[in-house]
Amino acid sequence: MAFTEKTLLTLPPVAIAGRHLKRYHVFSGSAGIEPEVEKAAYAFLPELLPEPDGTPAAGFVVLHRGGDSGAYLNAYSWVWDNVLHFAGAAAGQPVLDCPDTDPAHFVRNDRSWIGCVWELAPFGHERDAWIRHMLTPGSPSLDAYLGDALPSGTTDTGAGR
Repeated sequence: MAFTEKTLLTLPPVAIAGRHLKRYHVFSGSAGIEPEVEKAAYAFLPELLPEPDGTPAAGFVVLHRGGDSGAYLNAYSWVWDNVLHFAGAAAGQPVLDCPDTDPAHFVRNDRSWIGCVWELAPFGHERDAWIRHMLTPGSPSLDAYLGDALPSGTTDTGAGR
């Protein structure tokens, strides 16, 4: 497979199931993610979020629309003060035990995979933002963390360039 970067779109944070989540969408070209796929993904998202543990209820989500029938929803939540919890779902990808090829029919994906090369683009930024705004002694600010997102562009934006 020949590798090409994809579009990375940063959207405003949302509050879902009591958790504040930054949002990143990954897709090819400029069309974006279909509204019905986005709606289905965010409706499924509460099933992927961990129980509160005293850590500020925050994290980030990567919604990736593949070039075929697949769509992938990755939820990363901060827990235990400095640990990133992961849970994922897929739609439209029978190889991942999806029941059909409908990209809006999400099912939980219990594989231990944390994301593909395009979905991992926000990782370094999110780690640094959590340290900068939440773990700096004397100055934790959830609002500052939520306002500090990787800018829209391409997935190479998160590769340290």
